[in-house]
Amino acid sequence: MFSSLRVRNFRLFATGQVVSNTGTWMQRVAQDWLVLELTHGSGTAVGIATGLQFLPLLLFGLWGGMIADRYPKRRVLMVTQGVMGALALVLGVLKATDVVQPWHIYLLAFGLGLATVVDNPTRQSFAIEMVGRGDLQNAIALNSAVFNLARIVGPALAGIVIGLIGISAAFFLNATSYLTVIVSLHRMRTSELHQSGRVARAKGQLREGLAYVRSRSDLMMMMVLMFFVATFGMNFQVTTALMSRLVFNTGPGRFGIASAVFAVGALIGALVAARRTRTGMRLIIGTALAFGLLEAATGLMPDYWSFLALLVPTGIVLISFTTLTNSSVQLSVPADMRGRVMGIYMLVFLGGAPLGSPLTGWIAEQFGTRISILCGAVISIAATAAVAMLLARRRGVPIGRYLRRAALARTSA
Repeated sequence: MFSSLRVRNFRLFATGQVVSNTGTWMQRVAQDWLVLELTHGSGTAVGIATGLQFLPLLLFGLWGGMIADRYPKRRVLMVTQGVMGALALVLGVLKATDVVQPWHIYLLAFGLGLATVVDNPTRQSFAIEMVGRGDLQNAIALNSAVFNLARIVGPALAGIVIGLIGISAAFFLNATSYLTVIVSLHRMRTSELHQSGRVARAKGQLREGLAYVRSRSDLMMMMVLMFFVATFGMNFQVTTALMSRLVFNTGPGRFGIASAVFAVGALIGALVAARRTRTGMRLIIGTALAFGLLEAATGLMPDYWSFLALLVPTGIVLISFTTLTNSSVQLSVPADMRGRVMGIYMLVFLGGAPLGSPLTGWIAEQFGTRISILCGAVISIAATAAVAMLLARRRGVPIGRYLRRAALARTSA
């Protein structure tokens, strides 16, 4: 389960990520709560803030992958982490001086998205340089485990910090946490990295990456499925806040607990994925279908505690799905194309949030939070069924038989 932690460079990286991601999740909870305070409980405003954070990925995501292919990834990450820390510091100062307005949060969220455009594909494609091909799937799963461990600790700390000190303290702590990542990256041994050759600057490199993905039907299927599930199904940052505040009438403490409970499931899913050696489209289909069904059930839960209980298995299958897809994509592409392909992958993974997050918030305001969750679940299930139908037709088997095999693959894994 922990084989990639034998690598010193990856241990340093994982340590920095635990601290930094904990700070990031503190800020996410604090930011959502601050937006709700400033806008008197507007779900649309929360969706806009979340969407603006991901809008740069939609606009510039392909360029981020090209930068990851062209420049040393460790140095690029040190720059992006520094920028993110500075943005968190600015937000903390604005809140501490009582001058913060919703448009400040929107602008800083967009700035954070610009840094993420470069950081995400660089960080994703840096994993194989730290651990090599043999431990890549394990490293990706443990990265998810680290991320979701922070999702457990961060929201809980956010509730404590907001209650005892104030919202601005959460932003200041997050700004400080980025220093840990920069120090960890600085201490890595360059000689122990599995560095791939950098791609020289040339015209047409973005088109080359797009053409490569279009030529690979397996990559296209995985990315289409990821787009629909991520854009319409994975809006828990918005829906958990709205369910906690508007449906169950809880305060920031229980909102933090709900976020942490979902992260417990995601952490379990990541650890299970770390032990798994199998990949494949059938397993991806089965996991995506399970996620859609569990999300629909989550939206129907009658009270806060049953809602919490179902967040755990939902988190398990969601992280299993994203880990499987990420590792399948990375292991199937050549090293000189990995940055650009991961740029496209991160574009479809996160770039749909400017559409999905505000739409989720708007549906919640117009028709209710439960309906917004059910809409995301139905779209995820429909997309999974459509991709399964195309694969079944290509392989000459009935769609029902293919889905049963996918469900069996998911169960046996």
